[in-house]
Amino acid sequence: MIHTAKALAELIKRALDCERVALDTEFVWNRTYYPKLGVIQLALADGDCYLIDSVSIADLSPLGALLEHPEIELILHDAQQDLAILRRVTGAFPRNIFDTRCAAGLANMSSTTSLAELLEQTLGVVLDKTETLTNWVRRPLSEDQLAYAIEDVRYLHEVRDVLRARVEEIGRSTWLTEEMAAYDDPRLYEERDPREQFTRIKGTGRASSRELAILRELAAWREEEAQRCDRPRNHVLTDEILVLLARRKPQSREELGRLRALGNHRYDRYLLEQIRRGLAVPDAECPPRPRRPLLDKEVVERKLAQSMDHLRRQSDAAQIDAPFVATRAEVHNLVITAVAATPEDHRLLRGWRRDFIGEALYGIATCPEQSGHT
Repeated sequence: MIHTAKALAELIKRALDCERVALDTEFVWNRTYYPKLGVIQLALADGDCYLIDSVSIADLSPLGALLEHPEIELILHDAQQDLAILRRVTGAFPRNIFDTRCAAGLANMSSTTSLAELLEQTLGVVLDKTETLTNWVRRPLSEDQLAYAIEDVRYLHEVRDVLRARVEEIGRSTWLTEEMAAYDDPRLYEERDPREQFTRIKGTGRASSRELAILRELAAWREEEAQRCDRPRNHVLTDEILVLLARRKPQSREELGRLRALGNHRYDRYLLEQIRRGLAVPDAECPPRPRRPLLDKEVVERKLAQSMDHLRRQSDAAQIDAPFVATRAEVHNLVITAVAATPEDHRLLRGWRRDFIGEALYGIATCPEQSGHT
């Protein structure tokens, strides 16, 4: 276990001499806004494995030199969350990633397989998963917990080689390269703009532009407050309450007090301030209401069913995991956008997905049809 900054620096110096390094993290994420990182695991190509005690080491930025090195391949399983955590604690944007979960999706395997399932299917290795509920920030860690953490990176180099060989044999190497290149995009790890958080809140389909302006202020304040006190955003205020406040527009403590859902709340002053800000936004600067679908509901449902059926048939024929190609939400979004769909907004219209299925699905989405047809 690496407990000191000096030992970490020595480990990183050694890792920088490798062509590739396997990585994993163990963290706790229960009642906080940010995950609490407990352990970082490294496995070098020569088989040596190390655990970094991220509780004891205050400054993990030296690890950034490894994360952003353009010539060292970083091997992870289901990489995005680990990389987002590492980005935050090191300040470095990851590069040159090999995600074994993603590669499995291109190797005629499930793209949602766990690491334990993947290792058993590819190497015949059975992991002991008895420590899945470990509190990784509590010290000391037991020998069983340390062994569990090591097992999560010990075999990643080997499984990477198996998956790459399978992908090459199938003829999808260019697809794999495209998928892995997506991890190099810094936008993948940047925190979302608090003033864009209102777009993720459900229940706003009938909201007016003015209500959306108020909701934008309320959601931005909630996000910043959640970050400040390191609490989940819904522990500060729920989405339902934000939508209610935007709709009712209370402008005094008395009016706030009439909202039973809110109750007695210590944030009254701040909520009233955000509501006033939203009311003061000029009409021209209020968020536009979401565009209505170009197709009516019956046509959308019919085209969605047709698109999903085509996706499944094409994926089955190619022996590729259909959810890896596109989620139902992505297909639905393409259908309702129809002729207005662009490659910038729809990954189904970019790269290998466009050639494999995207053009066909776009054709279904844009094919003229009158509601009521069978």
